[in-house]
Amino acid sequence: MFGTGAALEAGAPYRSGFVALVGRPNVGKSTLLNALVGEKVAIVSPRPQTTRRRILGIRTTDAAQAVFVDTPGVHRPRHELGRYMVGIARAAIPDADVVVWVVDAAHAPRDLDADVARWIRQAARPTVIALNKSDRLKPEDIQSRCDAYRGLVESADWVLTIATRGHNLDALWSAIVRWLPEGPPFYPEDQLTDQTDRMLVTDLVREAALLHLGQEVPHGIEVSLEEWSRREDGFLRIAAKVFVEREGHKAIVIGRHGAMLKAIGTRARREIEALLGERVFLELFVSVRPGWRGDAADVKRMGYR
Repeated sequence: MFGTGAALEAGAPYRSGFVALVGRPNVGKSTLLNALVGEKVAIVSPRPQTTRRRILGIRTTDAAQAVFVDTPGVHRPRHELGRYMVGIARAAIPDADVVVWVVDAAHAPRDLDADVARWIRQAARPTVIALNKSDRLKPEDIQSRCDAYRGLVESADWVLTIATRGHNLDALWSAIVRWLPEGPPFYPEDQLTDQTDRMLVTDLVREAALLHLGQEVPHGIEVSLEEWSRREDGFLRIAAKVFVEREGHKAIVIGRHGAMLKAIGTRARREIEALLGERVFLELFVSVRPGWRGDAADVKRMGYR
């Protein structure tokens, strides 16, 4: 269901620009990004705050190019890493040509939604509200829920989406493109992201850990690449270090007789091989860096700067 906006006219000038995807944690921003780009460029998990950095995903058509900026979920930060993440999300709004505010359609606006809406109003950027997970919304509640979110950003277009199924993505794309400024593409038509293979690999290891582990451990996990070399048998050897904040967490990540670490490695290796298109020998190590998320220097050492 498409709220407002008109289709582009045939023969219209080429359009291109940056599109910020913003919203609370776990509303489906990264899933939406992957669906719009058509490839997996951002990791996804049920855990809040899976996205920690700004991630670019690029969609190019004959009529337009949108450079999507996936941002961390807006939350109340309790440590240095959290403050960094919220700062990234907030800064993306005024820097964008178009803002896609992704919300969970199953829930009425909350305080954090009001914060995001205030930042959008202050930036005065064209905005499309993607009411995601709309399959969880009762039909009789559609209009009132849309009105509730549009009441926070009255000039915004809106689209009901289901990112996991690709529902209404064409309508969302049309709503985005109509607001993009005229201009040539920023990136080659075959480029889908600005992330390097090595950046994607570390994220895939962290994604595997998030999907396998319980609630307490994942937020403190970070991954760094230690080795990337070619073995004599032709396999690509990748060694990565998984950081946790407590000794007890290290034991959980390793698991009994190494079973958990093996499961994480197996899942990550399959994703990495699919990404790189070759056989990979993946070796994981676990290290403790106490309270790293709360230490500004450690946060920078982990690459968040």
